[in-house]
Amino acid sequence: MLEIKEIVTCTMVLFAVIDIIGSIPVIIALRQKVGRIQSEKASFVAGLIMIGFLFLGESILHLIGIDVNSFAVAGAFIIFFLALEMILGVQLYKDDSAETASVVPIAFPLIAGAGTLTSLLSLRAEYDVANIIAAIVINIVIVYIVLKSSKRIENALGISGINIIRKVFGVVLMAIAVKLFAGNVQQLFVG
Repeated sequence: MLEIKEIVTCTMVLFAVIDIIGSIPVIIALRQKVGRIQSEKASFVAGLIMIGFLFLGESILHLIGIDVNSFAVAGAFIIFFLALEMILGVQLYKDDSAETASVVPIAFPLIAGAGTLTSLLSLRAEYDVANIIAAIVINIVIVYIVLKSSKRIENALGISGINIIRKVFGVVLMAIAVKLFAGNVQQLFVG
């Protein structure tokens, strides 16, 4: 049931998509704007959204007549464009900034955004649900730690350190997108 290799793979995929380290500048700006970020609440809500979508997302897709492989291919495109944003330092998708930082925009869409939810269904097409849930829990713990210590992380890494990490995870994310696309596009034409 639980396989370390699958858990590590799923954890790395979600870690790259969530990009909590790359989001530190956004988190710091929000903290300066609204005063305090409720790390516990943001982490808990993001975890609930991710686990809920892991189980209900496929049913919603079936309700509208889309199979998981088609969604995974579409998700591969989203992940690819997220990777481009990270590598090139451009913003292809722009969010409106919110007044509060408790749940919106930290939990959703910063942590459990479209890329994360798409990745969850893409992972579900390839991996066991128990391993994905373990990966979600590991990532939520990491998110919580980063939210709690974002100021110390910013001071330790500096702007250039954060930019380097963001670009490295962008390349990892692009490779994941190519793998998801190649693996699931074949399934669309089988049968």
